[in-house]
Amino acid sequence: MARTKDFDESEVLNKAVSLFWLKGYNGTSMQDLVDSLGISRSSLYDTYGDKHTLFLKALEFYQNTSGSQMYSIVANTTSAIDAIRQLLEMIASNLLRDKQHKGCFMVNAEVELAPHDVEVRNMVCRNEKQLEEAFHLAIQKGQESGEVTNKQDARALTRFFLTTIKGIQVSAKSTTDKAFFDDIIKTALSVLN
Repeated sequence: MARTKDFDESEVLNKAVSLFWLKGYNGTSMQDLVDSLGISRSSLYDTYGDKHTLFLKALEFYQNTSGSQMYSIVANTTSAIDAIRQLLEMIASNLLRDKQHKGCFMVNAEVELAPHDVEVRNMVCRNEKQLEEAFHLAIQKGQESGEVTNKQDARALTRFFLTTIKGIQVSAKSTTDKAFFDDIIKTALSVLN
């Protein structure tokens, strides 16, 4: 008879995200995971197999959580420019609230592991595609309504915003000045007119 899990997997994955985000993949030991997740080493191995599998599950959990927030903003905001502003402000404010200056978990994984880990690279690419589609949908809606300029291709504008977001995410590791990010957001939004 199979044993049932005696822990909440969402709670464990949330804790794993926090730990990997703070220490990075290579800086996190199995003992760190056992100590932080509140489950036994055997439960950890039985459920996830190894640290790498747990890391991939944590990345997926993070992606699913942040992706649903983005699509909700795009779907529930009538103005395309307001939707894009809200997306940028949400990203910046989440980063600014972080007193540990961890930056973005997905970008950190991209820098640390994606160059030599195909599974992480694929996960990062899926996350970027998800982000790209949220922004592309908002820009297309704005171009169709006349709110966003048609001088630029919607996909090109989208990729500009993706690069801007990565700049914000990396800058948040060393900068805590809200005005710095407000200037970036204001300037980025100006390309939509």
